[in-house]
Amino acid sequence: MIILGIDPGSRITGYGLIKNHRDRLEYIHSGFIKVEGESFPQKLGNIFQQLSELIQLHGPDHMSIESVFMHKNADSALKLGQARGAAICAGYHAGLEVSEYAAREVKLAIVGQGGAQKEQVKHMVRHLLALRQDLQTDESDALAIAICHAQHSAMEHKTGIPARAFTRKRVYRR
Repeated sequence: MIILGIDPGSRITGYGLIKNHRDRLEYIHSGFIKVEGESFPQKLGNIFQQLSELIQLHGPDHMSIESVFMHKNADSALKLGQARGAAICAGYHAGLEVSEYAAREVKLAIVGQGGAQKEQVKHMVRHLLALRQDLQTDESDALAIAICHAQHSAMEHKTGIPARAFTRKRVYRR
């Protein structure tokens, strides 16, 4: 199964693709979209278009995305939610099942602590995927989200119990 992880943002949206083998994870590709456009609707369209192209190019089986958490600034939270919505629409439009995970859930799955620092997450992502290159923060976060989904899928496969029973994971299907 190829998993596309998304770290949504209104200025930079990170993405990461991994292949989930039964006994290991394989890095495919990662990067970030520097969101451009003069108006906010153009920026959202840019996220949708670039992720749609990425999905068409790599053919993932699943998309996982970070869920929205509350910011101190309501305007920032709203923009983040809209960027996230554009990303979800790209996955949904391509026929992908989309799962969302809270940031604390992702950190717990990757580092073992829900309050882990970004550098700890980046270090573990590089270790788990045996990467030598440095990663930009948004792309390492996106890879972490994909790895989190791979772990939840493995638990579901081994136990037969849906991972949603243990988490607040939401799944959107077409």
